Amino acid sequence: MKAERDKLKRLQRLEKIRAIAKQTAAGEAARAETTFAQLSQLATRTGALAAEYAARTDATDGGELRQLGRFTAGLQGICATTQADAKRAQAIADRRQQELAAAEKRRSAVEERASEQARQLAAKRQYAQMSAQMMGAKRIGTDPA
Repeated sequence: MKAERDKLKRLQRLEKIRAIAKQTAAGEAARAETTFAQLSQLATRTGALAAEYAARTDATDGGELRQLGRFTAGLQGICATTQADAKRAQAIADRRQQELAAAEKRRSAVEERASEQARQLAAKRQYAQMSAQMMGAKRIGTDPA
């Protein structure tokens, strides 16, 4: 019975460790999702700004037009880079979500094993108590010996 109690304690410790790992994975997933959202928003705003400057027609001479073209091209480059960063952030966020799901699955499996071990231990205790009560119970009638 001691070995079974020790096994239950180990499973409970493992469950706590897996719960901490799940919390860590949840925090990382949340940070990755936040980063992805921020980069997506930044890419959208940069794209809109680049489109707004590209649509301008208020240049008064060739120098202003060339400067506006360079500025617009620079913004479009920043937008493209930000969009690529957002795609990478999305891939990272997706991977973190998968890691979170796996951490929850591992935690849940250990929780189930610990619960099953606790049920088995309780059943054995109950059986031992019932056996002890039956052995110690007074007998009615005469002893055939």
